[in-house]
Amino acid sequence: MGHMVEFAPRPWDRPAPERAGRLSIYGMLPEDFTAMGAPGRAEHIFAMIQRPWEYRDGFPRLSREIREWLVANLDTALPEVAERHASEDGSTKLMLRLGDGECIEAVHMPREVRNPRVTLCVSSQVGCAMGCAFCATGTLGIRRNLSAGEIVGQVLAALRELGPERPHAITLVFMGMGEPLHNLEQVHRAIQILNHTRGLNISTRRITVSTSGLVPGIERLAHMEPRPWLAVSLNATTDEARSALMPVNRAWGLARLREALDAWSLGDRERLTIEYVLVAGQNDTMEDAERLAEWMGELRRGHNVNLIRLNEHEAASFREPDEAQVNAFVARLKALNCFVTVRKSRGRDIQGACGQLVKKSKGPSKRIENC
Repeated sequence: MGHMVEFAPRPWDRPAPERAGRLSIYGMLPEDFTAMGAPGRAEHIFAMIQRPWEYRDGFPRLSREIREWLVANLDTALPEVAERHASEDGSTKLMLRLGDGECIEAVHMPREVRNPRVTLCVSSQVGCAMGCAFCATGTLGIRRNLSAGEIVGQVLAALRELGPERPHAITLVFMGMGEPLHNLEQVHRAIQILNHTRGLNISTRRITVSTSGLVPGIERLAHMEPRPWLAVSLNATTDEARSALMPVNRAWGLARLREALDAWSLGDRERLTIEYVLVAGQNDTMEDAERLAEWMGELRRGHNVNLIRLNEHEAASFREPDEAQVNAFVARLKALNCFVTVRKSRGRDIQGACGQLVKKSKGPSKRIENC
């Protein structure tokens, strides 16, 4: 008789720890204030909480009675800006301290286009369970989930610190620390709050959730409302190569991932983004480009392959490909009728680019206080 083999649980199979403590005012919808018996109009309370640029003495502009009720019944603290690091390209990395002393990072990226906008890259967890080989955050392991209040509070703290005061000029990308679909309930509740018409009213067309390929989460998010746009970090074109870079592929391989995307019913003008980090000598050959185009299949019609040159960091032994290799990879994909963009990584000089967030920074900074 053979021996039964016991497999250790994979980190993403276990729920991440949650923060204990009182509910945050930033994680509340109007109906929650009503249910708790808050004095005054619940929609007014909610709306004023969602306008951080109008806060007075660090608090929403509300009557004394309402302020006292909020302080007595809920956690009213915004995440604290502990450090600011300014990049030469105009982006700013914020290190934010949470109420229990844990720290996360968010990146504020203004874009001077026809209608100036700000893209805010936000975190969903403290650390990350996914262990992607090229990502600095993965070296932390998973510490805990962020609550919906901490996610929304992160956004409000960044807007209070750096603007803008026009919510229609904000684009949110869940591409910071953590795997958003490993914290799906809290991430989706935060999206409900950020999308609410009485709050920031950020359209779901301007909210993107990026996943490493957590298939059960993709399948659940597909049926949630409001539903953000989806980006999938692919990064390799064979199961062997992808499993080496991204352990999640050992559970849900390329074929299973593609099946989940095929089942994602697309809305009007909605498109998927397939993110592909180019790593020198690992996934950047012409054969990789051809396999990528083949895997895309019908997704080549209007959906975006977003190429990202590896952003190097201390914990990674990998290197970014040179310009000629990147250009050749792009040209081959375009020849195979893929819609391709190359991401201009912001904040590389302050370790604020994709894959570099790890609670410590280099470069020019305004140090408020260390975490």
